[in-house]
This record gives sequence, C-alpha cells and structure tokens, in this order.
Amino acid sequence: MSKVIIPEGYKPCLGMYQTQMAIGLLKRIFENKLCDALNLKRVSAPLFVDPDTGLNDDLNGIERPVRFDIKETGTDAVVVHSLAKWKRMALHTYKFSAGEGLYTDMNAIRRDEEMDNLHSIYTDQWDWEKIITREDRTIEYLKATVQSEVDAMCDTLDILKAQFPELTTKLERNVKFVTTQELEDMYPGKTGKERENLLLKEYKTAFIMQIGCKLRSGEKHDGRAPDYDDWMLNGDIMFWNDLLGCAFEISSMGIRVDQEALERQLREAGCEDRKTLPFHSALLRGELPLTMGGGIGQSRLSMLLLQKAHIGEVQVSIWDEETKRICKENNIILL
Repeated sequence: MSKVIIPEGYKPCLGMYQTQMAIGLLKRIFENKLCDALNLKRVSAPLFVDPDTGLNDDLNGIERPVRFDIKETGTDAVVVHSLAKWKRMALHTYKFSAGEGLYTDMNAIRRDEEMDNLHSIYTDQWDWEKIITREDRTIEYLKATVQSEVDAMCDTLDILKAQFPELTTKLERNVKFVTTQELEDMYPGKTGKERENLLLKEYKTAFIMQIGCKLRSGEKHDGRAPDYDDWMLNGDIMFWNDLLGCAFEISSMGIRVDQEALERQLREAGCEDRKTLPFHSALLRGELPLTMGGGIGQSRLSMLLLQKAHIGEVQVSIWDEETKRICKENNIILL
C-alpha cells in the first residue's frame, strides 16, 4: 500500500542527469571526508553470508533475510541486512591496530521493509568500523565521533552547493545529544517517532542515544539487535528534513559490545543460544578487537542534500503501482 507524502508544489531542484552527476560527486567528496576524519581505508564486502556463522544482522529480530541455495556447495546463503558484525571480523582478519578502521559499500535487500518516501527494500550504505581501546569506550568518545561525521556531511553539502547553486539545503552543525530516556521525559505520552519529530523540529540536528534497552515506561524507543551495539553507547544521527517536515535518520552507529555487554544483552533479549555461533563465541573468548562503527545511508544522504522528496529519485528499486502513479502525477521521477 502506498504511503507517499507529496510536499506542496514539489519540483526537483536538479534534473534527472544533473541528479546523477550530483550523486557521483557527493559520494566521492563524502568518502574522502569520512576517511580523513576517522582514519578509514576501503575494503571489499560480501553481498551474502553463511547463515550459520551468526554474521548477519537481524535488525529488529523479525525481518526475514533473503535466503537461497547454492548448487555447487549444497548449502544455503543469506543476503546481508547490514555488515555490523562482519566488519568486526574483517578488522581482526586484516590485523588493523587501534585507531585504524575500514569502510565499504554495503548493498542489501530488506524485503520486509515498509516502503514510503524514506524506505526501500534496497539498502545502500557506507558501512564503517574502527578499532578502539578500552579507554575509548565512553560517551565522550562516541560524541566526538558523531560530531566528526556531522561535520563531514556539512562540508560535503558546502561543496555541492558551490557546484550546484540551485540547492538551498541547510544543515545545522551543532548536534543536540539526548538519550532515549531523556527524550521520553521531555515528551511523555508520545510515540518514539513523535518524540524524534518534536526534538528535530527544534534542534535541527541530533544524536539520539541508548537505543535498544527498555525505558522506564516499559517500552523501547526502537529495536536494536543485542549482539553488535552496546545499548548504552549507541545512537542515531538525525537531521530535520524541511522538505518533508520530519526527522530524518542518516546513520545508526555505536560502540560495539564487549564480552560483558554481549552477555547482558543476549540475556535480556532471550537470545543466549547465539553464544555458540562462531562470531559470538570468538567475541566471548576475547579474540575480536574492541570496535565502534556504523552505517551511513548513501541514498538517504543523497536525498537530504539534493532536496529530493522520495528515495526512489536517487536509487533504483521496485515500487507498488499506486506509488508509481502518485509519483508520476507529482513531479517525482522514480529511477
């Protein structure tokens, strides 16, 4: 069912091929800015993994991965949802040191995703991960990294606007840091999404922290898998989207679980059976480095900076007939 929002009087700032040129420039600029800020090097990444390794990200725990059989091996594979756990294994394999990290182009299929202006079954991200020390596992280090990412996004926008003066997007560099519990206290009686919208409408840029654990109300702000982020040291980078009039998530990120956090979160989530999986058992044995990392939506960032009303204007995917009809009638050109 179509859930498309049409901004009043919408007309794209850039034409179809101009948009493609701008996306290419945006990606080149931002990758360089991100690598310089976080000391990252590019690596190749898998499109699918062995389901028995425990490497795939189960997101909120209800999404079904795309699964297929392999003729030559007689085994199955699953298309990744994200690379949250794979990246940590890769850092160990590449023998990176503390302060060094990697990034990669992550492409995924999330077939259970609800489709609207911001969501598609096709996901493309810059997935990054870096090794940190025990002393870096702090809120202060997390906040400093968030500010570096936001600065890289704002710097990218400044260069884009110089090349494409039609763009009028504005981003706020100053980040409002708030925990999910503080957010619930600020806006009692509201849903998680309603709280995000109220916060971002006022502060324009925010990092909403501590996602995954239950709040004092007994509810969760949002779901988060128990085996990659430490729920006390994670969050979402969000901007206010003037065009759509809503909070706009760009990145989910955090400091990853150590042995203690993994034990605690698996127990809270009722997933202690995962301890025997290769990734989890290696982490519990202390064989994997301490890391932090995240995913930054490529189409999401393109959509925000290039003032697009629908994610289908910056990526190729599949849409229902009603969505295609509404978009065609309202100057939204789906690729």
